[in-house]
Amino acid sequence: MKSRRDYRNGKTTLLDEIEEGGIRASSSYSHEIDEHDNDRALDGLQGRVNMLKRLSGDIHEEVESHNRMLDHMGNYMDSSRGILSGTMDKFKMVIENKSSRKMCTLVALFVGLFLVLYYLARSLAL
Repeated sequence: MKSRRDYRNGKTTLLDEIEEGGIRASSSYSHEIDEHDNDRALDGLQGRVNMLKRLSGDIHEEVESHNRMLDHMGNYMDSSRGILSGTMDKFKMVIENKSSRKMCTLVALFVGLFLVLYYLARSLAL
């Protein structure tokens, strides 16, 4: 019976060691494995950091180009707004005169007639 108790005690200590992290080799070998794992993890982390740095740089460049494009578009919209308001002022002056109102009606009729003839010619061509 004593050998059976020794076997159980040995089995219990073996299981305790496994639960605590496994059977440990010599401390120098374990230290080398830890250093090697740390170096690999550090290299992987450094690669990821470099990739994120490049990605954030690309995003920054893209945002800057879009900001420049929006600034140019805003400038074009301001200039077109100025041109359109000038045209509208001239159109209001033309409408205010009675003889000019007749001229505008005549021009509108010619434009309408042109559009009707254009669509008729286009439908006959098909």
